[in-house]
Amino acid sequence: MNVFKTNVATSGATGFWVKYKEKHPTIAQFLVFLILSYGVTLLQFILMPVFKSMFAQTVLLSTSFQVLQFGHNFDGSPNYIFDYAAGALSTGGGGGLAYFLSVQIAIAIAQIINFFVQRSITFKSNTNIWKAAFWYVLAYIIITIGAAVAQGFYKAPIYDLLMNTWEMDSYGETTADMITMKINGTISFWVFFPIFKIIFKQEPDIQD
Repeated sequence: MNVFKTNVATSGATGFWVKYKEKHPTIAQFLVFLILSYGVTLLQFILMPVFKSMFAQTVLLSTSFQVLQFGHNFDGSPNYIFDYAAGALSTGGGGGLAYFLSVQIAIAIAQIINFFVQRSITFKSNTNIWKAAFWYVLAYIIITIGAAVAQGFYKAPIYDLLMNTWEMDSYGETTADMITMKINGTISFWVFFPIFKIIFKQEPDIQD
């Protein structure tokens, strides 16, 4: 009896979802996109600290990564789009190349998975995968640069607040890592959906 009720409930939920998709296809796509995006963001939360811990044991931590200068700061120092000064964040550094790579590798892995699941599950696209991948990578590069520019405004204050002002030390650093990753993920989330709508299209099957 319980199995029968479960099957009926499942069938009812499935039928409701099918009807809802027919009436509101874009909203349905967005809901699926939302769920999968949260899964991808969770994966980034898991991967980023792992890579950061690994790279912190190498010379990458003491290797500065400050590229793409864009104007100057108020104190006259150069302003970099990717600004990761050498040294650990806990000692006043910017995390160096270790921080940059830990963030970017985690995002890259998550976005590669995101590309395939969104294409196959959310948008059920049947267009040329290589063409879609080209535009996806291009969008990813542009969004990464945009997110890096935005990070220049919030990264240092967040870490300073949690680690120094609130004296949370290593726990504050980990919390700040999660907050910055969440902000990055949110930026990507709102930008990628309209891009996916363009590159992940469905073409009608050609029948002989």
